[in-house]
Amino acid sequence: MAFLHDMRFRAYFYQVVAIGFVALVGWTLFSTASANLAKQNIATGFDFLTRPAGFVITEAAIAFEPTDTVGRAILVGIANTVKVSLLAAIFGTVLGLAVGIARMSHNPLLARLALVYVELLRNVPLLLYLFLWYSLIILTLPPVKQALNLLPGVYLSNSGLVVPAALVESGGLALLACLVGGAIAALVIRTVATRKRVTTGQSNHGGLIALAALVGPALLLWLAGGVAIDWDFPTAGKFRLTGGLHVRPEFVALLFGLALSVSANVAEIVRAGIQAVNKGQWEAAAALGLPRGKTMRLVVLPQALRIIIPPLTNTYLTVFKNSSLAIAIGYPDLVTVSNIVMNQTGQAMETIAIFMGVYLALSIAISLLMNWYNAHVALKER
Repeated sequence: MAFLHDMRFRAYFYQVVAIGFVALVGWTLFSTASANLAKQNIATGFDFLTRPAGFVITEAAIAFEPTDTVGRAILVGIANTVKVSLLAAIFGTVLGLAVGIARMSHNPLLARLALVYVELLRNVPLLLYLFLWYSLIILTLPPVKQALNLLPGVYLSNSGLVVPAALVESGGLALLACLVGGAIAALVIRTVATRKRVTTGQSNHGGLIALAALVGPALLLWLAGGVAIDWDFPTAGKFRLTGGLHVRPEFVALLFGLALSVSANVAEIVRAGIQAVNKGQWEAAAALGLPRGKTMRLVVLPQALRIIIPPLTNTYLTVFKNSSLAIAIGYPDLVTVSNIVMNQTGQAMETIAIFMGVYLALSIAISLLMNWYNAHVALKER
């Protein structure tokens, strides 16, 4: 029994016991609930995922018809959640970076405006802002009959923005392969060019070459006739707009609300990260003749990034979870679609377990990605 005194063995043993206990409790609860539901002749299990959905999803990131299965409907909800959350995280990060830098401006008016922006967004519940943006879109813009024709084929009304849609009729896989290959080539070129610039101290136009590598293959494929692209232009009918790409007000309001909320949190994180960098870095850059803009971009921000990344992870986790507020304004995200499924099938326990598992998986994936990036940019001990 000497192994009982081994600290490593005991650490693993206690973890296995804890996991086993949690699994046992979970299985007991599930078995008890299933038995009670069976006594009341309520179906259990996940067979309902193969049934026809029988309902319409107004906005779908992937193709969906009412005759498709319930499982595909839930998949559409997942895709919609990822789409709006990812876009909100990207737009919010870019805007938050600008606002965070503005907070550090020597211009008192700009700094105060940035402070007001952050405080207004951080101290009012996000749900109220979602109602505000959605109401402004619905009440301010004209109805479909009087839609504003902003440009040829571009219409704006309280039902959303309709723009021409590009339809890939043939060569879609080749186009995708060119885009992926170009992205990989651009990343490699940019990395090599950056290292060479750091080593030699001379500009080598790596950004322009990387941009050419990114769009060049797809452009050459199109010029060679390897891909056929057609345009679907919207037309204004008597009661609705047909054709084109329809950006609905629910999506716009949710994206706007999430992105602004993210930007306010990112702004404070960026401000704190910049302030954590020693003032001597600013003074050294000024002594070398670097202007303030280049000092921020080339000296301060790269060092602040190591401080910014950990709290930024929590912000990204929050935006994905806050996307569940979409149910309040009718955007068909995972929670909204799951709620429809629960009402139709009556199998609430299984449906709730599915979207809880999805949010858990998304959160773990984001944490792993951000932890990897944090380790990549962290200072290495030599």
